[in-house]
Amino acid sequence: MTPTRRLLLSAAGLALAMSIVPAHAQGAAGYPSKPVRLIVPFPPGGGTDILSRLVATKLTEVSKWTVVADNRAGAGGTIGIAEAARAAPTGYDMVMGQKDNMVVAPWLYKNLSYDPVKDFVAVAHVAYTPVVIVTRTDSKFKTLKDVVDAARAQPDAITFGSPGNGTTIHLAGEIFKSAANIKIRHVPYKGSNAAMMDVLAGNVDLMVSSIPSAISQIKSGKLRPLAVTSAKRSTSLPEVPTVAELGY
Repeated sequence: MTPTRRLLLSAAGLALAMSIVPAHAQGAAGYPSKPVRLIVPFPPGGGTDILSRLVATKLTEVSKWTVVADNRAGAGGTIGIAEAARAAPTGYDMVMGQKDNMVVAPWLYKNLSYDPVKDFVAVAHVAYTPVVIVTRTDSKFKTLKDVVDAARAQPDAITFGSPGNGTTIHLAGEIFKSAANIKIRHVPYKGSNAAMMDVLAGNVDLMVSSIPSAISQIKSGKLRPLAVTSAKRSTSLPEVPTVAELGY
């Protein structure tokens, strides 16, 4: 591994991945002599942030390093990844990446400032987080079929929020639209937390979300899960059907 390449921690589905230090820095005597930064390319409160802080806490416990999460959000997670790519390869910067910014982004952004293959080395797969479609508990939509029927009756009248344009969560919503042959309007936000606030307030009808971002509001009874987009039901929400089960 060359010293210009960063290591990437990855967690999937959303897939999240993490990058860390060059090999020579890891073996250096006295390393680390200061806190290690874990760049989180999304705002606080979302699934990526939750998982990143869990990783930072466990790394601190196991390695006795001081690992500090640093949120650098924006542009579908590409701002945080670009920050990691610019960082000097001293071994004191890691980044949590996803399919969003490591796989999808090069196809969406013409002038992306980093090369996911050349600038990073994946060192760990962290998590696979299924995607869930939710609505407010007092919403008129009781099932996914209700959404489909309403969208066919009034095309483009129903709105769904996501953590941002080009994220895999956004793309999951678009693929559902295509599979169901309906038109619902995408509303992008700067992270899951902002989208969550608006679906709870009734400003958008639906939210497509990672399960970690939505599960506390589901368990508290504020959100109704309609379906998960994974191939099988989630062990976290075993009572929630998959989109495929429902015919899409």
